[in-house]
Formats: sequence, structure tokens, C-alpha cells
Amino acid sequence: MKKDIHPKYYPEATVSCACGHTFKAGSTQERMTVEICDHCHPFYTGKERLMDTAGRIEKFKSRVREAEARSEQAKARRTKVEANRMDKKMRGSLHEPQKGANKK
Repeated sequence: MKKDIHPKYYPEATVSCACGHTFKAGSTQERMTVEICDHCHPFYTGKERLMDTAGRIEKFKSRVREAEARSEQAKARRTKVEANRMDKKMRGSLHEPQKGANKK
């Protein structure tokens, strides 16, 4: 190894967890603090929650179905508005003479 390029190694570094547990480990830092350790991690303490992935998938699919239904309703409203607009336009053209039709 080259000299003076590697950080100092502490074989007995102190690691402190947020739960209050401390232990020794090898590190390049003399003291470290961590948020979770083997004494408070849910997997190791037996308090692990199982995720209901099937329920999550069903919730997602229901949201997609609702969004598609809203999209279809909006599309139907746009079609209805456009039909009304065209109907008014056609009725107006029947009662009004066309511009330039009487010119000779």
C-alpha cells in the first residue's frame, strides 16, 4: 500500500443507534450514529408488518378504472357539446341567407 493516502482505520469504533444501543465495529470513523440497528429493526424484533400487495394492486386497478370512466364521461360531454354547437350552426344557416349569394 502507498503511504499517507489511506484513512486511519479504527478496529474498535463505537456505533450508537437512535434506540440507545451501542456496539463496536471496525470503521474509518471513530464514532458513528445510526438510525436503526439489529435491536430495533422490525425484521429482527419480530414486529415486521407484511404488506398487502394484492390489496395495493386492486386499489391501483380501481383507480385506473375510475380514471377511465371519468375520461369516457368527459369525452361524451365533449361530443354532446360539439353536436349542439353543430346543430345551432346548421339551424342558423337555414334562416340566414349566405353572404354573396344575391350578387350578380
